[in-house]
Amino acid sequence: MFFMDRLTITLLAMLWAVSLWGSQFKAGTLLLQDNFDREKIGANWQTRIGSFSIKDGCLVGTENPEDGHGAVIQAPVSFTDAVIEFSFRIVDGRAFNFVVNDKSCKTVHAGHICRVAVSMNGFRLGDDKEGVMRNDIFTMRRNPKRKKEADALLVGRSRSIPFKLKANQWYRMRVSVVGEEMRLSLNGQPVGRLKSPGIGHKTKTDFGFTVKGPRIEFDSVRAWNPGKQSH
Repeated sequence: MFFMDRLTITLLAMLWAVSLWGSQFKAGTLLLQDNFDREKIGANWQTRIGSFSIKDGCLVGTENPEDGHGAVIQAPVSFTDAVIEFSFRIVDGRAFNFVVNDKSCKTVHAGHICRVAVSMNGFRLGDDKEGVMRNDIFTMRRNPKRKKEADALLVGRSRSIPFKLKANQWYRMRVSVVGEEMRLSLNGQPVGRLKSPGIGHKTKTDFGFTVKGPRIEFDSVRAWNPGKQSH
């Protein structure tokens, strides 16, 4: 009689899940590759708010407190679906956001489509287009009397994932934005996913980082269109 104990079955299921996750999106057309091995930021990136510079071969973001907003830098890369990888290190900072935008989309605040919010305590995957940045919801949330109404519209539009990060340690993140699903992995291991309609917005004009704090570093950014799904 063929028999496997519960632990064996669980381990096999986990290995299968990791294999399936990793096989979903293979590299297709390269959109951007940047190792920051130069002195000036150049045309690949546009600083919107705050301060960004290249130091010791990596991109360094610094929030200016007087701005009242995190430091923002964006890469003007157009796509529908994409896989974006980058390394990051929180040297001295509270958090940062990886944000995908469509500057032409007027139904959302600042053209925000989706994001991964990163803090020392975990991640939040968010559908901005149909969530917190949708114009009507954005307005509601500024009115304390309509908070419950706004909260009801936000069900299923984000996912929070507890995860303890360490300061001054490099991590490698991959964000896959394909169809209506966004997937997150860290150091090659799956962390979480979110499926929500706004993520499937067809036109994205850029992606970038919003830095909250004195110093957060980024390196080895690579973005590509996903090829065909493989098994």
